[in-house]
Amino acid sequence: MADYRITNLAKILVEYCVDVQPGDRVVLNGSTLASPLILELQREVLRAGGHPHTLLSIPGSNYVFFTEANDVQLEYVSPVLKMYLEEFEGLIQVYSQANTKELSNIDPARQAMQAKAMAPLMKAYMDRAANKQIKWAISMFPTAALAQDAEMSLAEFEDFVYAATYADAEDPIGAWRKIHDEQQKLVDWLKGKKEVVVEGPNAELRMSIEGRDFINADGEDNMPSGEIFTSPVEDSMEGWIRFTYPAIEGGREVTGVELKLEGGKVVEARAEKNEEFLKAMLEVDEGASIVGEFAIGTNKQIDRFTKNILFDEKLGGTIHMALGAGFKEIGGTNESGVHWDMICDMKDGGKIIVDGELFYDSGEFVVDVG
Repeated sequence: MADYRITNLAKILVEYCVDVQPGDRVVLNGSTLASPLILELQREVLRAGGHPHTLLSIPGSNYVFFTEANDVQLEYVSPVLKMYLEEFEGLIQVYSQANTKELSNIDPARQAMQAKAMAPLMKAYMDRAANKQIKWAISMFPTAALAQDAEMSLAEFEDFVYAATYADAEDPIGAWRKIHDEQQKLVDWLKGKKEVVVEGPNAELRMSIEGRDFINADGEDNMPSGEIFTSPVEDSMEGWIRFTYPAIEGGREVTGVELKLEGGKVVEARAEKNEEFLKAMLEVDEGASIVGEFAIGTNKQIDRFTKNILFDEKLGGTIHMALGAGFKEIGGTNESGVHWDMICDMKDGGKIIVDGELFYDSGEFVVDVG
């Protein structure tokens, strides 16, 4: 019998996140390590009247690909991937790595080449997502490798994952609906505002949000969730920021990232570790060095850095920015094959000021939203 928390997580993903309807074609994507959750997802999609399509990867297959593929193969876009991203109604992606560091020694240029080749398909997919033509969700099945990254035992990490997703709650879907209501008050307050200023020991930034709404990330796409985010006006961000947590992309850990921005574009970039990879990703395409997202993490169940962006970008008391693709559904115009989230702690005196009013101070919202 499956752990009741796995069953609950499957119900959250199918009923709440993707809201599978009769006839929906839904891809269930993860590694073979996630089989207990994938089976429960298959069960729930069938019960909802949908058509599950299970695509399981074998641990180590990414390493084989990047070490053996020639340039033509690196630039090849799978027609299977293309079909379900451009045609299917639903996608549930489950992170379940056996080795999160398997690509650490791959030439960054090879990963950048693949990212560039994928850019048109990523654009088409993001267009469909913005128009609600595909419903998607990303979640996790706890593995030993992910637990090691988080510096926990597997049992501790399982408890952490299921608490952060509220899969351990008596009414998990009800818990997420309550979070939606609380965050919607903040989103409503921000509507129509024009300027955001970030101040603190790790950032001095100014950006325009004129004409850009914030999105209430209430678990419908990422599970867990817990953030509010927007795409700032593309040429507006000015200043500098030092990201206090490692920025992880493509299995590579980049630490001590510091960026200087002018006219919304990164003009200087440095890192203490893997700076070469950072600079290679900034050059993937024209949009890779432009900020596509500014966000505030709100999930207080996530109380530590785990080296997994699905959880870490929602860390209560942090902000994050993504270089690359913006969100068309809220007016973002930046296009890129990159969307790389980087996180900055705000609990040590960081402030967010919106149109001259203090909105957020040291990890807490201070504005009166009623």
